[in-house]
Amino acid sequence: MSSPPSSPVKPGDILAGKYEVERVLGVGGMGVVVAARHLQLEEHVALKFMLPEALLVEEAVARFLREARAAARLKSEHVARVTDVGTLENGAPYLVMEYLEGRDLGARLEEGTLPVTEAVDYLLQACEALAEAHAAGIIHRDLKPGNLFVATRPGGTSVLKILDFGVSKVTEPARDSKMTSTTTVVGSPSYMSPEQLKSSRNVDGRSDVWALGVTLYELLSGRMPFEGETMPVLCASILTEAPRDIQSVRKLPDALAAVIMRCFEKDPERRWQSVAELAHALVPFGSARGSQHAERASLLLDAPGSLQPRQLSRPSVAAPPRPAPPAEARTATSFTGTGAGPAKRVPMGLVAVGGVALVGVGALIAVLAARGGGPAATSTTPSPASRDVAAAPASTTTAAEPVPSVTPQASTPPAASAAPPVASAAPAASPPSPGKSKPKPPPTPAAARPPDDDLYGARR
Repeated sequence: MSSPPSSPVKPGDILAGKYEVERVLGVGGMGVVVAARHLQLEEHVALKFMLPEALLVEEAVARFLREARAAARLKSEHVARVTDVGTLENGAPYLVMEYLEGRDLGARLEEGTLPVTEAVDYLLQACEALAEAHAAGIIHRDLKPGNLFVATRPGGTSVLKILDFGVSKVTEPARDSKMTSTTTVVGSPSYMSPEQLKSSRNVDGRSDVWALGVTLYELLSGRMPFEGETMPVLCASILTEAPRDIQSVRKLPDALAAVIMRCFEKDPERRWQSVAELAHALVPFGSARGSQHAERASLLLDAPGSLQPRQLSRPSVAAPPRPAPPAEARTATSFTGTGAGPAKRVPMGLVAVGGVALVGVGALIAVLAARGGGPAATSTTPSPASRDVAAAPASTTTAAEPVPSVTPQASTPPAASAAPPVASAAPAASPPSPGKSKPKPPPTPAAARPPDDDLYGARR
């Protein structure tokens, strides 16, 4: 197969002492791609060279090498791998890329439009590759079906690969099948965004979003959203006119048509803001594995379409310890232990019943003593302890004060310190026999009086 007249190499040439050129694969506006064989490894590779006329532009040569090195950093399986960069004896730079078996989507379109699921799946794979490139600061600027290559894996499955990654192509209009003109532009005007038509330097990832929209539009309808017989007419249409409604060419789900048409917002702020956003919008129309490409695109860009990156990168924060309640808050109704467990609450009803029972027992003892059940009960003047017990209302034992434990005290009078149970006090409650008088006991010594805090917690 003969090489094109402008090709810097021909079949049989040995490049860099190790690559033998076999055939020319294609010629673009800026360079030529050939199939070659590594003489030592017996491995097939693809070599890309700059055309002789492009070598006259110093800036184009520097950009070719700079972007080639940037593309070599991309590791996505959906990017054609760049394995080496070099310079020929005549000063022409070249790239060494993986050799792919298959065809690009431009060739696939010659057979007709694609099914929705197939076309969307290809776009989702492209979005994943572009997400890695955009995260690295690389904008493709020349996306189109001819640069989306469907490669065949050894097992027979297919995978989409983006070609010419990160290389701005100086396209001659005569080589662009969409128009006829004599003006040289950067990129393929039919797929260029309005901002790229105005200035190729001031574009970002949203310009690639526009190109992806044009590509999907073409894959599904076989037409272009903007058309013109000459480049000025085409550029005027892209800059000022609304795109042709895809529903007028092929009937699609309304939601899918809306996703595609949003790619053509002339104001980048109203367009999909990243390839990850576009991918998530396309997921419902692709196959089951399409969501994986969208999620990976979001992870690469940390885009708002997914909460996984922020969730993965956010450190876990332990809850602050619960402050201990103040001393006055530790009442009979809420006891907090010393452990870390929750506070245990004592029911109010149980505390109230216990208090009433204790007061009742004290009142019964006082009555028995008053009726002659012991030495203190025969006194005409009730003892201070009897007055305290009899005058203590039920409300003196409140829920806000814990009930102290009953502990006998040495200074307590015998009747108070050895208070018998209710069952054993019954015999002492019987009145004395009539006609028999009992001798009056001596007054109770002051030292034998109970302290200010009596047995049941009532304070004088």
